[in-house]
Order: sequence, then structure tokens, then C-alpha cells
Amino acid sequence: MTDEVVAAFGVHLRAARGLSEHTVRAYSGDVRHVLAYARRHGVAWDDVDLPLLRGWLAAMVTTHLTRATIARRGAAVRAFYAWAVQDGRIARDPAVRLVTAQPGSPLPSALGVRPAADLLEVARRTAADGDPVALRDWAVLELLYATGARVGELVALDVDDLQGTDRLVRLFGKGAKERIVPYGVPAARAMAAWLAQGRPALATSTSGPAAFLGRRGQRIDQRQVRTAVHRAAQLAGVDDIAPHALRHTAATHLLQGGSDLRSVQEILGHASLATTQRYTHVSADRLRVSYLQAHPRA
Repeated sequence: MTDEVVAAFGVHLRAARGLSEHTVRAYSGDVRHVLAYARRHGVAWDDVDLPLLRGWLAAMVTTHLTRATIARRGAAVRAFYAWAVQDGRIARDPAVRLVTAQPGSPLPSALGVRPAADLLEVARRTAADGDPVALRDWAVLELLYATGARVGELVALDVDDLQGTDRLVRLFGKGAKERIVPYGVPAARAMAAWLAQGRPALATSTSGPAAFLGRRGQRIDQRQVRTAVHRAAQLAGVDDIAPHALRHTAATHLLQGGSDLRSVQEILGHASLATTQRYTHVSADRLRVSYLQAHPRA
């Protein structure tokens, strides 16, 4: 019965809330975790009460899990029981008053303008011999930095999502929300080289419309993107970064270059302006360092 109800919850997350497969797996795992805790205490999933849920949270604190993980698990359980009530599976919601500590909001890491340029130049030079995978990695890095796309958005791209003539790309963000994002000339050059030379060399009869392909002609995954970013960072001699750092870098550089907050919000696909505002702190911190170094009365 437990497996059935968790599976039904997963269907709800995909169909009604449009969450990614990664998020669905995480939430389903979180729900299984609390239901296993309940079973160990002799409580069925539909008899769980608030004290038991609080005990579950307290037990996780002692295992030294991060606040972010505990907060996510609390959110998953609240979503699960709210759905169970709405779906008529239980009469009351035991998690409606469940409160978890909110995760901290550290400033996102970002490369400086020069290191970012070095990273992309290394990718370009590596692709100069026409190797299809190197051409792909160059295009991937340029597009991540040019558009601030999430890695999941990039690997999901189809060829038809690219409007090369107008230098626009259609991205599908969280909740399958669509947005159109422009990109610049360097990214356009990398994409043109990939689509004209790299992709045809890797494409097979089963490639479908995927914009970015692996060596076997299938759509690339996030692991391959991480490998490409790590490799380029190592060759460029810059700080080793995750692909998501290129999204942070794009946002920071847009703001440093004078873009307004609302425009950056639209480019990144943030639902809340408060999320975008985190990047103003990054820009302000760097401005403060520059001021202290340069102003005679600092």
C-alpha cells in the first residue's frame, strides 16, 4: 500500500505540478524515508500525527544532515500529506503545522570576467581540430554562460528550440514554464559549428530532435555536461566549478554590466524577484572590494 500511494504522489507531482523527474525522485525518496520511520514506530502512513513528524525531524538533526536536506524533506512531507487529503486518501493533514528550519542562503559562486573568458577560450581552442565532442562541449559552455540556463534546461533542448538567425533559444524551466532567451555572437558561432559539423558526425537514426548528443548519438545527460565544465576549468587553470556556477556567473556579469533586475529575472526564469536579488549582493561585495582598494579615503 505504501509503494502504491508514493507512486500515485509521484504521478501527481509530474502531471499537476510539472516537476522535473529529478525533483519527483527526491520528493518520493523523502516520503519513503518518513514512512519507514513511521513503520519502525508501529504507525501506518495514514495514522501519522504531528508529534511523530517532529520526532522524525529531530532524528535527522542528530545525523548531521544539512539544513537544506532537512528543509527539502519537510517540504516533501507537507506536499505529500496535503495531496493525500485533497485526493481523499486521509481525512486530516498531520503535516499542516510542521515547521522546518529554512536552509541558509549562501551567496552563489561565480567566476570573474577574465576567468570566464579564459574558460570559454580554452573550450574554443580545444574544438579547433573539429572533434565532434569538443565542438559540442564548446557550444554547451558558451550557451550556459550566454543564457544562464539551468543544466537540466540545456540537456532537454531540441534543435527546434534554437532560433539561430535571431540568436534566441527557447528554454523550459521549473514547472515546464517556457521562456525565450537571447544569446550573443560567440555562443552563436559555437552553436553554428556544432550544428554544422559536430552534431551530424554523432547523429544516428535514433538521435531524434535532441540538440546536444553524446558519442553514441543519444541526448546528453547532466553528468556529461559536468565533465565538460570540469575539464575546461582544469585546462584553463581556473577554479573548478560546477555547471550551475556558469548560471551564477551569467547573472552576476549581467548585473555588473548594467542590466536591470527584472530583465535578469526573466532571463534566468526565476519565479520570484527575491531569488534574483541574491546576485546584487555578489555584485555589491565585489564593488566594495574595488572601492576599498582604489579610493584614497576608503
